[in-house]
Amino acid sequence: MTDKDRQELLKQILKKQETEKLKPTERYEIPSQDMPEQDPVKRRDNVNEVAVGYTETHARLEAMRCLQCKKAPCIKGCPVKIRIGDFVSAISDGDFKKALAVIKENSLLPAVCGRICPQEVQCQQTCTVGLKFKDPTKAVSIGRLERFVADLDKNNESVPAVAVETGMKVAVIGSGPGGIVAAADTRRAGHDVTIYEAFHKTGGVLVYGIPEFRLPKAIVQEEVDTLTKMGVKIVCNFVVGRTRTIEQLMKEDGFDAVYIGVGAGLPRFMGIEGESLVGVYSANEYLTRANLMRAYDFGSGADTPIARSKKVAVIGGGNVAMDSARTAVRLGAEKVYLVYRRTEKEMPARIEEVHHAKQEGIEFHILQSPKRIICDENSYVTAIECLKYRLGEPDESGRRRPIPIEGSEFQIEVDTVIIAIGNTANPLIRQTTPGLEFNKWGNIVVDENCKTSLEGVYAGGDIVSGAATVILAMGQGRIAAAAINDYLAKKKMS
Repeated sequence: MTDKDRQELLKQILKKQETEKLKPTERYEIPSQDMPEQDPVKRRDNVNEVAVGYTETHARLEAMRCLQCKKAPCIKGCPVKIRIGDFVSAISDGDFKKALAVIKENSLLPAVCGRICPQEVQCQQTCTVGLKFKDPTKAVSIGRLERFVADLDKNNESVPAVAVETGMKVAVIGSGPGGIVAAADTRRAGHDVTIYEAFHKTGGVLVYGIPEFRLPKAIVQEEVDTLTKMGVKIVCNFVVGRTRTIEQLMKEDGFDAVYIGVGAGLPRFMGIEGESLVGVYSANEYLTRANLMRAYDFGSGADTPIARSKKVAVIGGGNVAMDSARTAVRLGAEKVYLVYRRTEKEMPARIEEVHHAKQEGIEFHILQSPKRIICDENSYVTAIECLKYRLGEPDESGRRRPIPIEGSEFQIEVDTVIIAIGNTANPLIRQTTPGLEFNKWGNIVVDENCKTSLEGVYAGGDIVSGAATVILAMGQGRIAAAAINDYLAKKKMS
């Protein structure tokens, strides 16, 4: 559709709605609105955001596709239980302030979630419109609508109200998505809240792990600024477990409750020959250098260098692998290969990210996996030797198990290898917090309220569940905050 066609269609619908409501069959006929985005060739050479956002016409037409189901199945797919139908209805009516107010009842990060949440496997997966077309990508584009209204709040004017001061102190360890939500919700209840962040910038994985072209850092900062406007104190360069322990925070510094949201920042490797060679990165290191340390800006004299690669192999099939591959393109690589041991169908990455990676010229090597990394006489990477695979029966993840094909070895010439096969929990909290229970994978054990084995200590996000999504971390931050507020209310009364 052209812009003129869109405007004419919206005009016709609005005129019809003056006299009668749209029937479901009429809503089905409204075309889903694609997201406007940068040209694939041009964006290879910049770090600007790929998706440029809906116009008002896009947004209202997309919102009009919503059936306003009484049972609201979309809400069941949302980890933070936003009243989706209500905010979408407000957009349909052109009341964008109301739409944002509805979202912010449950989410402090609409501009972030609207960009990076995997809606196609959450709220949109249960959308009746998507089910009608048997395709979650044809569901109402809830995330794009959330982003639209969030981006209209240019000055971040809508600051949540804070209750009367309770005199109780809460420490939040980590300023990632779960920590931001936990801090906001406990502060809303009137508690004195301090966030402790190990890095020099706030935002956790939102700033060090997700590239600028997918989530601009200025947007994350705006969301964090809301916390400071609410009165939350933020302390950076503070490593809990080294600067202070959790026990010291509670017994010496007077905190009544602690929320642990440190994520899972310890990268996994494959255990193959050559992983210690020059030119091999974990995705964590590569993205942190590129994002947090601005290593992509070669002319700025950034303190943290990064390889000027010509041929890059990224190992993995998740969103982090896509982010790494697409970052390598923008850092000037001539060839970027994404090597994944299953097929594209089994890739855990978002459909949108896979689509964008292909548009940007990344070559997919599916049903392949490295067997070893090869180097020259100076230990610099020169190639990877891969093995071909076929798919067998499903494993515990539900995906078909890759089975190596004997004698299928071949080499790919590369100078850089990025391992993006996941992360595990950093052991620092475990090593410095006696009495805190962990499982065999190093994740903190919590109950249904995100309470740990220690009195007054709660946890959520990747340190509990293993590497997951931003919105799931936010959901656990919300659960933990509610439990903390209840715990502190009882503590104050006792």
